[in-house]
Amino acid sequence: MARSVIRVISRAMAALVAVLALAPAGANGAAPVLASIRAQEWWLRSMRAPDVMWPISTGKGMTVAEIDSGVQVDHPDLVGQVLVGRNFSRLPGGADTDTDGHGTGMASFMVGTGKGWDGNGMYGLAPGARVLPLRIMPQGENEAAFSADFARQMSEAIRAAADSKAQIISISMSQVEEEPNVRSAVDYALSKGKLIAAAAGNDGASGNPVEYPAAFPGVVAVGESDKNGNVAAESEYGPQVVLAAPGAGMYRACVGPTGYCTSHGTSDSTAIVAASAALVWAVHPGWTADQVVRVLVGSANAGGRAGVHDPYYGYGLVRPRVALVAPGDPGPAGVNPLVAGGGRAGPGPRPGGGVVAVRGSAGGGAGLGWGVAGGALAGAAVAAGVWVRRRRRSG
Repeated sequence: MARSVIRVISRAMAALVAVLALAPAGANGAAPVLASIRAQEWWLRSMRAPDVMWPISTGKGMTVAEIDSGVQVDHPDLVGQVLVGRNFSRLPGGADTDTDGHGTGMASFMVGTGKGWDGNGMYGLAPGARVLPLRIMPQGENEAAFSADFARQMSEAIRAAADSKAQIISISMSQVEEEPNVRSAVDYALSKGKLIAAAAGNDGASGNPVEYPAAFPGVVAVGESDKNGNVAAESEYGPQVVLAAPGAGMYRACVGPTGYCTSHGTSDSTAIVAASAALVWAVHPGWTADQVVRVLVGSANAGGRAGVHDPYYGYGLVRPRVALVAPGDPGPAGVNPLVAGGGRAGPGPRPGGGVVAVRGSAGGGAGLGWGVAGGALAGAAVAAGVWVRRRRRSG
């Protein structure tokens, strides 16, 4: 536990230092904020969202069920983008309450409109899509109690997402316990035709534990890459990883005074993959989740080794622009490419070679500016319990 607490605080300190180094201090000694968040969104340019993808698809008509800490619906970049959700946390407020800020950030990666910060705010990868927030905030006086509460809330939220009109479920949270009720909820959502993307976890350099629900069969487990296409050291690896996506050196919306934070982690990467699925599915509404996953895997940048699994990259870096321009054959509608034998779900760990042939591939945050960054550090020190530790495993 002591090592976990130190890891949380040190990550927050690293993020704080990064924020304070964004620009030289002004004459009054205060660190000036950035003039534009959009200009910092390197992943939009590298993925060629503005010039290639958005003329084809913005994700319009798609809904992503986001299981996270809630979403601040009045954030300027998210006004009109968030549907009425549900709160499973038993804490005050609804799904539109986000005291943590993590869920707000994940929503901005997916559906941000850029209207904040005088029109220079956060653009999501699929700005035409909508988010359905399903709020969970686990509690517990010890590890066992926390784990049980996490599993209860997670399973309830996944089942609610399965019964909703959302086509995609994005989960930027994880736990190391393989809880039967969460597994059952995942199987139920898959049986309802949902595409589930989940964070692989951020302890790749600290023991690399297997994280759930990402490691359950049928789930798109997502790893973290940087602007050079390299997998981040913190990104967890193994046969469960399906795709990698941008997640290092990120900026996102948050609930601090400036409304924006720096960020990193497989949480961010998961939101990018969920948004990628929304872009593709919006153009092919008749496809099933199995077909969308197959095309995303088939169009990923696998370094010339299409169909070959790598424990760090999975089947490659997600490339929705390729999936939109040249999707190839999506394959059979009812065959899950992430489960051995093509079934909806199966017992045991995900097989490393479960993807069928394709014919056609949470990170901590800190606020921008002295006051917000100082608050982020203080918050990390106070919240260095199991909730923060769990969340930071996946972002």
